[in-house]
Amino acid sequence: MKHQVILIVLLLSGLTAMPALAQSKFLTRTGTISFFSATPIEDIEARNEQVGAAVDVQSGQIAFTVPMKGFQFPRSLMQEHFNENYVESEKYPKATFSGALVNWTAAALPATGPQTVQVEGDLTIHGVTKRVRVPGTLEKQGNRLLVKSKFAVAPADYNIEIPALVRNQIAKSVDVTVNLACNPAP
Repeated sequence: MKHQVILIVLLLSGLTAMPALAQSKFLTRTGTISFFSATPIEDIEARNEQVGAAVDVQSGQIAFTVPMKGFQFPRSLMQEHFNENYVESEKYPKATFSGALVNWTAAALPATGPQTVQVEGDLTIHGVTKRVRVPGTLEKQGNRLLVKSKFAVAPADYNIEIPALVRNQIAKSVDVTVNLACNPAP
């Protein structure tokens, strides 16, 4: 009986200590990235809800991976052209980002409301890696961490070729929106 009581006390103290440690690291496998490009012929937009991400609010590190075939378009022909002709999803199956919050301290995250941040790191699309710095927000909501960002990406910067036939009708940059609702890491 004495050993059972000691075991229960140890387990309970371990369980109560775990949330404090786990609260610095947040994960999701169902984050969302969407993009939009206004064109004279037809607007181009797609949404991907298969984004995997990890955020460590203690160190400020952030990383995500995006399966390129996960982008869903309103029309299947757009999706086919995107995967086969533009981003070549078979050859370059994912886009990634790895970086850190700029000038970050864990104390900067308020208990309520969004915190404006800058994130700097390496964005890899279509096999090309570029150093980027983008704005965003972090917000603690209950035990979740909400991460949001909106920035522009120029396909030409990532060697994504636009066929000459439609090159003049497609915007030179694409607006990218990131929405991640991350849960505490186990």
